[in-house]
Amino acid sequence: MNSEKATRDGFGDGLVELGASNERVMGFCGDLTKSTRMHLFAKKYPDRFFNVGIQEQNMVAMASGLAMTGWIPFIATYGVFFGRAWDQIRVSVCMQNQNVKMVATHAGITIGEDGMTAQAFEDIAMMRALPNITIIQPADYWEAKHAVEVVAQIRGPVYLRLERGTSPIVTSPHASFIADRAEILRDGNDCVVFACGSMVAHAIRAREMLEKEHISVMVVNVHTIKPIDERTIVACAKKCGRVVVAEAHQVVGGLGGAIAEVLSRELPTKMGFVGMKNVFGESGKPDELEKKYELNDLGICKKVREMMGKRK
Repeated sequence: MNSEKATRDGFGDGLVELGASNERVMGFCGDLTKSTRMHLFAKKYPDRFFNVGIQEQNMVAMASGLAMTGWIPFIATYGVFFGRAWDQIRVSVCMQNQNVKMVATHAGITIGEDGMTAQAFEDIAMMRALPNITIIQPADYWEAKHAVEVVAQIRGPVYLRLERGTSPIVTSPHASFIADRAEILRDGNDCVVFACGSMVAHAIRAREMLEKEHISVMVVNVHTIKPIDERTIVACAKKCGRVVVAEAHQVVGGLGGAIAEVLSRELPTKMGFVGMKNVFGESGKPDELEKKYELNDLGICKKVREMMGKRK
């Protein structure tokens, strides 16, 4: 984990490559082309790109209409702004099972100084309740880039959740991305940490720290939150007996909620949650906010120790 890049950069680079191989791919953006990295696609394929302005509802409706005619629209804005178009996403995209790819950048804590109004900590919960939708949050640049091609192949609505800040590279540039399959990145016996997005790198660092305390932690990258990989989740929980879920999202309704639903039905297991605990965020530098809200390696270590019945 020596180099760092942003998942939104992986999306931008991946979409340009996808545009070359698939002429049905088109791009829409809500007046945030550079921030979402959609400007790369716009420059390369101007005849397949539309900047609709600050009109998220219209953007979703336009994309739904074009999807009906065989296009594959990728529509991008900040994750928090998709909340403005939730009704259109529900009725025009998910009810119709339209082939629209929603790219939500700047989700979670790394948007930092923009403050609580721009920090999306509730978006997974809003989207996960909708039928027909696939929800993916890549762990790093390479996974985001690889996911773009797979997202285009999925028939139906997709919500691709990305972050603003850079995160350590934890996957291989040559690895295949398989949707709806969680990946065991590090093995362990005492506790399994399921994580998504930038929290995956934090989980790996936490594992290294806890190893010095003779605590063996398994780290699982759950990049596909819906449909979730129930088989891997149950198998890992069964092996370790203790579960921690780490996500830059509210602890209600996100990855943790999805895993709790699986385990409560298949294998009731002691669980701990690292995430936003029913509070909104605030303005500040991302690393300072991660520390305050315990959305980092130290927060994961603390929760794992609690699960082990240890205090430090």
